[in-house]
Amino acid sequence: MRTIVTGGAGFIGSHLVDRLVGEGAEVIVVDNFDAFYSRAVKESNLAQALGNPRCRLIELDIRDAERVARLVEQYRPDVIVHLAARAGVRPSIDNPALYTEVNVLGTVHWLQAAARLEPRPRLVYASSSSVYGDRSDAPFRETDPVDLPVSPYAATKKACELLAFTFHHLHGLPVTGLRFFTAYGPRNRPDLAIAKFTRLIDRGEPVPMFGDGTTRRDYTFVADIVDGVVRAIERCSGHHLYNLGNADPIELRELIDAIGAALGKTPHIQQVPEQPGDVRQTYADIDRASADLGYKPKTPFSDGLAQYVAWYRANRA
Repeated sequence: MRTIVTGGAGFIGSHLVDRLVGEGAEVIVVDNFDAFYSRAVKESNLAQALGNPRCRLIELDIRDAERVARLVEQYRPDVIVHLAARAGVRPSIDNPALYTEVNVLGTVHWLQAAARLEPRPRLVYASSSSVYGDRSDAPFRETDPVDLPVSPYAATKKACELLAFTFHHLHGLPVTGLRFFTAYGPRNRPDLAIAKFTRLIDRGEPVPMFGDGTTRRDYTFVADIVDGVVRAIERCSGHHLYNLGNADPIELRELIDAIGAALGKTPHIQQVPEQPGDVRQTYADIDRASADLGYKPKTPFSDGLAQYVAWYRANRA
């Protein structure tokens, strides 16, 4: 199986690349090494996989439609896993045009290129729990309305879902969208809460707690996310959307205390106002993914956090 993985040098992408290469796939990693965080970190993420002759790296910006089209025509993949995107809710508020250009237009370029191939490749793409908006009812189901995004990032992910269906409808492209719920684990992006809080607590610096600490997130271990992606690849046909979460949300204050306990240090909490674009909760209903894909997260949060902290200690500067 020949697979293109966009965003393959990133957090989730590099874990997926390792899994696919380990299972014997030929993998073409596409990444532009965006300066959102360190290139050296991303190169380290890929070091193991690129030691295998079945894995190669193409440095490419997904906004370049011609290069995307040429790449797909050259390699004629069986599968495209599109993970590349501008990430983060709060930065999207400051630069909505860039997020729209990269996330929406970049996705269109892969959909177009895939739709031109015969036979059509399977296309699995990353959506986000952020499409559900600021909901008070939970858990979130794929059948729930997703028409009220509260950040530009969320709006771009909803737009990509609509475009994916359109290309399926017009061109018969097999597409599966995966709504990721707050992935964490080794190689965690440095801007994400668990990585940020771990650094601050380890250094004895104040930890910002937004609001009263009762907001909650459905933290999902990266290996479980990757297992869901692999299952979606294997079963990709028609048009589908799935939640990939842990179905066990954790409150912010509980998260901070758990990180402190894992490090053996007391967090110094600084309460700050809630941030624009943030939501009160994320909580995945995974019944559809379980029934259709056999998806079942296996990593309790305490175990996943212990793995992350061990990785952090081995890799901190």
